[in-house]
Amino acid sequence: MNYTITKSYRFEACHSLPHLPECHQCHRLHGHSYEAIIGVTGPVVGEWVQDYADISAAVKPLIDSLDHRNLNDILPCATTAENLALWMWHRIWPRLPLLSRIEIRETPTSNCILTNE
Repeated sequence: MNYTITKSYRFEACHSLPHLPECHQCHRLHGHSYEAIIGVTGPVVGEWVQDYADISAAVKPLIDSLDHRNLNDILPCATTAENLALWMWHRIWPRLPLLSRIEIRETPTSNCILTNE
């Protein structure tokens, strides 16, 4: 049996999507209170799938590098939730091999889920 456990992280950041038409609201610089939900999947070994502290050790430095920043200065591509999730995946997975999902919430009603399925 496999379990998926998740841990959530919040950060504030701004971005713009300048390739969109000027009339589109996302063309202009704007900010979000992001939530990144990181999931790992595997069997219970000993007491758990993965120690939550191990997840934080892999993820927290990345979150700190995004907090109160302009994502356009960090990502080498359009700063959509989809691209942010993939960018994070490439940086977290080497340190967290059980990584199975990254969910990026830009708002309480808008989110993207990237899985390894």
